[in-house]
Amino acid sequence: MRSDNAEAERDNTSAERSTSTRCFLQAATMLSKREKDLIKEIWERLTPVAAEIGADALLRMFASYPGTKTYFSHLDISPNSSHLLAHGKKIVLAIAEGAQDISQLTVTLAPLQTLHAYQLRIDPRNFKLLSHSMLVSLACYLGDEFTPVAHAAMDKYLSAFAAVLAEKYR
Repeated sequence: MRSDNAEAERDNTSAERSTSTRCFLQAATMLSKREKDLIKEIWERLTPVAAEIGADALLRMFASYPGTKTYFSHLDISPNSSHLLAHGKKIVLAIAEGAQDISQLTVTLAPLQTLHAYQLRIDPRNFKLLSHSMLVSLACYLGDEFTPVAHAAMDKYLSAFAAVLAEKYR
């Protein structure tokens, strides 16, 4: 019985990974050249304020989904804390790096996939939650510049980003 359960779990995990990969491929191919250029341009503009944008997205995620704070219990995650700003900056810079060549997102994020899946053991659902929070932060920061076209492109990209990060799980 135990081996049957383990086998079924492996099959489910394999199916989830396959679904995640398909989501990434679908999102990456659904982005037009214009959208990819727009995404790249937006993230290049945001790198000087990476810490602030990332910290804002994290705070929004923590406020909306308090369970996500558990992964940061060893850090000071109060507004404007050095830990929050530093981690926010890491997140934005990773997203910006991935935007440089979206077709190579899986390769670019490979070290982060391993870190989050095997060492930090972050629940992969949190990547989607952070993606949503990041969209809200971008909308607030960019204001009228965050057009419906930019919003749609960024949503596709962040969905692909989250899917790629979740690929290595089990």
